[in-house]
Amino acid sequence: MTLQELRQKKAAKTAEARALLAKAEAEKRSLNTEEAGKFAALQSEITDLEAQEARQQFLDDAERRQAGTVISGERNDFADVESRVSLLRVLQAGVEGRSLDGAEAEYNSEVERRNGRKAQGLYVPMRLLEQRVNTAANNSQLVPTEHRPDQYIGALRNNLLTRRLGVRVLSGLSGNVSIPRHGTGTVVGWVADNASLNASDMTHGSVTLAPKHAGALSEMSRSLIMQSSPDIEQLLRDDMSAGLAQALDGVTIEGGGANEPDGIIATLGAANATFAGPTWDEVLEVVKDVEVANALGAHNWLLSPAAKKTFAGTLKVTGDAGGGFLLAGGKIGDHSAYSTNQMPNGGTGSGAIFGDFGQVLLGLWSELDLMVNPYESTAYARGGVMVRAMATCDVAIRHAEAFQWADAIPA
Repeated sequence: MTLQELRQKKAAKTAEARALLAKAEAEKRSLNTEEAGKFAALQSEITDLEAQEARQQFLDDAERRQAGTVISGERNDFADVESRVSLLRVLQAGVEGRSLDGAEAEYNSEVERRNGRKAQGLYVPMRLLEQRVNTAANNSQLVPTEHRPDQYIGALRNNLLTRRLGVRVLSGLSGNVSIPRHGTGTVVGWVADNASLNASDMTHGSVTLAPKHAGALSEMSRSLIMQSSPDIEQLLRDDMSAGLAQALDGVTIEGGGANEPDGIIATLGAANATFAGPTWDEVLEVVKDVEVANALGAHNWLLSPAAKKTFAGTLKVTGDAGGGFLLAGGKIGDHSAYSTNQMPNGGTGSGAIFGDFGQVLLGLWSELDLMVNPYESTAYARGGVMVRAMATCDVAIRHAEAFQWADAIPA
């Protein structure tokens, strides 16, 4: 019996027991012998159903966490199945109104089992959202056409960097997630002989992740989806992934808008670092502040293009080119520096973040959920199909002290 069936049966028994009490209360009397016996039997059944529900809940949760089992094929390797999923075949199945098969069916079924919920459309791997991560430009493969396919012009998009910088990804989540966090520890003090110690207690807090939703809606031509070329596969991935990947990357850096998770900047609030120059001493001050907070880790700089230009063009020692520039060889001091238009443009020289990006948690409740609708009125009239892509996620910062950020850096 499934968890849902057990809960429905328990609810029915509870309602039946409540009705017995309500009847007696309405007649201003106690339960008679027959009613008392029936109530006792219902009480026993409800208690047994609660025990069954607890056992079933435990098994369901355990199964979601275990490695997947093969639905078809010989290899018990979920990563291998994931690598063979084709976005084009998923969309073609939706257009043709047929069931999935092969790796696509196996992947969709396994993710539904792990998540404990069915997709509204079809689950495809989140890696399809990440094709562009760690690249600086759009290097789409070419779409075969009759007119110079080698000259196909791809879109120019923002550089997505947060995964590359070490953001921690928690996938397959179910319900809100609360992660305990240590606050302050006990205080050790020195006392005179025969004197009493002062009591001090540890404090604890928590970091919470709650589902938030992002999605994209796009009309695609039927001809495009029905072509079987691998180049079309890459174009479809690129088109469906770019917006959602950029949205996730953007809220990880900033966030805080309507219905958005709070990213690094939104969590910190006001800028906690200042670059009046910028100067080499200011750079060292930022690094020092993170280290003083004991936020040790793999630290990196994340800059806007304008801030990158400023740092790369500013000497460490004014008038001494031999001393080098603040940004040289892809590093500011001992730490790697990256730039992207995903950084908010808050001033002439825009902004910079320094810290350990491993302190960022990206929680994922669902894989990329695709729904193909060839009957949407506008698309149907043109012979096209409407494709909706949605992802459910949240962002949380383990220790905000691990980051320093500055805005409006002088140009």
